[in-house]
Amino acid sequence: MNRLPAEWEPQSAVLIAWPHAGGDFSNRLESVEQSYVFIAQTISRFQSLVIVCRDDEHQQRIQTRVDSHNNIRFVQAPTNDIWVRDTAFLSIEQDGAGRLLNFRFNGWGNKYAHNDDDALNSRLLNYPPFKSARYYDIDFVLEGGSVESDGVGTIMTTRQCLLNPNRNPNLSQDDIEQRLSDYFGATRILWLDQEHLSGDDTDAHIDTLARFCSEDTIAFTSCDSRKDPHYKSLLNMADQLAAFTTASGQGYRLVPLPMPEPIYDEEGRRLPANYANFLIINGAVLVPVYEDPMDDVALQHLSEFFRPRNYRHALSPAGAPVRQSALHDHAVSRIGAYRLIQPEHNHETETDRLCRPTTLRQSRPANQSGFIPTKNPRSRRLKRRTCSIARTSFRPVFLPKRRP
Repeated sequence: MNRLPAEWEPQSAVLIAWPHAGGDFSNRLESVEQSYVFIAQTISRFQSLVIVCRDDEHQQRIQTRVDSHNNIRFVQAPTNDIWVRDTAFLSIEQDGAGRLLNFRFNGWGNKYAHNDDDALNSRLLNYPPFKSARYYDIDFVLEGGSVESDGVGTIMTTRQCLLNPNRNPNLSQDDIEQRLSDYFGATRILWLDQEHLSGDDTDAHIDTLARFCSEDTIAFTSCDSRKDPHYKSLLNMADQLAAFTTASGQGYRLVPLPMPEPIYDEEGRRLPANYANFLIINGAVLVPVYEDPMDDVALQHLSEFFRPRNYRHALSPAGAPVRQSALHDHAVSRIGAYRLIQPEHNHETETDRLCRPTTLRQSRPANQSGFIPTKNPRSRRLKRRTCSIARTSFRPVFLPKRRP
């Protein structure tokens, strides 16, 4: 029996691909690398980190920037880009043991060059911790960011992505549901009809829209501004989520994460800035922030559901969310531009001090509809010290359990 673990389950590592001059961030590589340094040093404090780099020169460049190499391994492999959340293995549990699934990757519907990204998994198998792992090649196009699991048989996704003819054109919805059942042990599929956020070229990946926080809680991207083009569609998505029920027939507790003010790139294109693309790691949650009043709202709401975990935060350069891939004993994660809220502890590092969050607002109870209400604080701009972080891509990966 197969099972796709939830992201909050114990992880054995996180996988990221380091940005390079030939990728998305070539025009601002230095600032993005500063963000990756923070990401790498933060994750490696809590668990193992595997970094994909291009060659010896690229690896040495990274090593000179990262202060501590404890808990960090390097893998050398060419990549078209760094979005390993979508390109690297998905890990499942099969009859109690970890297995890796190598799905086909076609550049999000043949939008981008992807030969190296599609071949990444075959190269990962030459390095630990993948070298001894049992894996399966799957003749099916699927990205990790397109599916969300509660760990107990429910998969949440969007029709706009999985049913898009640019992925698996010869398969019907029934066919795809059967594949999800076969590969992930899914007993229920929650389908959202939701268009993509502006600037998102994944055809509405679920990881920017709605995320399981627990078996009965879903955090989702919402919009408080009636002037925003996303307002009506995200309101419709909230109605769909409110109609979903758990396996026991109860409505989900819904946690809205209001979008920040629009953020644009150098060419004036809106970026898909959101708070749903958080990353759960062992003992911490990394949440994207944008120096926007809604940062505190998102942090407050998420902190209610992940205690006693830590929360990391960092500012996204250009406001773009980050994705990465985590390797679990049972699950894997994603990461972005983040702020980390620390738990209570006796020792505070300089990184902790610089990234210490501002005081969060008093939590408010959910109303009768199951939503946690928000109070719009856009009337003032909050000032804080933030750590710069870039958006990367994490992918859930299960590794085989070590046996004595």
